[in-house]
Amino acid sequence: MSLIIKIFIAILLPFILSAHINLIKKENKDSNTTLLVIGGIHGNEPGGYFASSILATHYTITSKNLWVVPNLNAESIIANKRGIHGDMNRKFSHIDKNDKDKEIVNEIKKIILSKKVSLVLNLHDGHGFYRKKNQGSIFNPNAWGQTCVIDQCKLKEQQLFGNLDNIAKTVKDNINKKLLKKHHSFNVKNTNTKYEDEAMQLSLTYFAVTNDKPAFAIETSKNLSTLSQKVFYQLLAIEEYMKVMGITFHRDFTLNEVGINKIIKDYGILVINHNFLLNLNNIKKSLSYIPIESKSNEFYFSNPLGKIKKQRGKYLVYIGNKLITILKPQYFKMSRNCQEKYKFVVDGKEVSFPKASEFYVNDDFKVIKAKNYRVNIIGYYKKGKSDESQTDVSLKKLNKKYSIDNNNKTYRVEFYENDEFCSMLLVHFK
Repeated sequence: MSLIIKIFIAILLPFILSAHINLIKKENKDSNTTLLVIGGIHGNEPGGYFASSILATHYTITSKNLWVVPNLNAESIIANKRGIHGDMNRKFSHIDKNDKDKEIVNEIKKIILSKKVSLVLNLHDGHGFYRKKNQGSIFNPNAWGQTCVIDQCKLKEQQLFGNLDNIAKTVKDNINKKLLKKHHSFNVKNTNTKYEDEAMQLSLTYFAVTNDKPAFAIETSKNLSTLSQKVFYQLLAIEEYMKVMGITFHRDFTLNEVGINKIIKDYGILVINHNFLLNLNNIKKSLSYIPIESKSNEFYFSNPLGKIKKQRGKYLVYIGNKLITILKPQYFKMSRNCQEKYKFVVDGKEVSFPKASEFYVNDDFKVIKAKNYRVNIIGYYKKGKSDESQTDVSLKKLNKKYSIDNNNKTYRVEFYENDEFCSMLLVHFK
């Protein structure tokens, strides 16, 4: 018998939670050289925010430092709009005191200006394929896609990483050795912002360079055929910038479309109030009778793009711009005296599982009776039985409509102390 236990505590990301921004830090004590990567300033450019999310979760930094803000404009990402309060990337020179983006913009400015930050990358998906000569509506000088964008050629001569043009050309040349298709080629686009582009004078990267912080935008093309292609080129470019900076790393996947596509579809785990776990992969579109409090619930995602939106009494669960499931609550008072582990018999073997965890079963399982606890196995019913501990439960004894997954093999095991909710575990039948 093989048991696989996934405990949420083991997958918590090192989030630094400011008022509105998730800043994920991957640091080594021996260095102050830090790359800051920002995704999702525009909510309708998923290549950038999925790439930064993968960077935060699937890369290990072995020298120097990486900071990642995966979803700067989270509300606009959920709405799949460039900016629900206007273009956030045009608010870095001046922002009105009543602007709803003001706190986010001010917070990311402080992060950019941190003494530790050595170079800034702002991730975008842009229209078309940039070419210096006009080759039609998609391939032309006005396009932004497949570019390393700089605001000017150089910063101060003594500034480390200050030769923006040389760095961008190095990155571009190395990307072009690894293209998926020939017409995907990258170029350097210099907006010469100070003299030629008033709109870009309001941007995040121009704010950085005017404060002597080397900054670049990576623009993959919106005209690429798949999201995985956009993410591939974003990650390829980021890796080349890390090499320029001497940041060493390894990733836990192969950098190709297949590997990226698999990661994009892994939505991860949601834990509610530290006592309730949901595996978001292959989850049903809607779940009812979710035991939560009427106020002040806490939601923790293993995926940095996870967000909750409350709407008409229901909780909408998003990963990036994708609605994963809708939770319909059943309000309970939460017990504060619950045990941390619960005893089961799984396929004939006695084991213990932590609260808010999940486990796998071949044939059947049984919850061992614990004093003062009542067990409710959602989908199991036997007349006159209010406590379902000490009951052998197999898949065929469960009502499929109460499963949480589309394959009807995952069910909820809930624990109560009197009428107060304690914890819920997931059981997966193989």
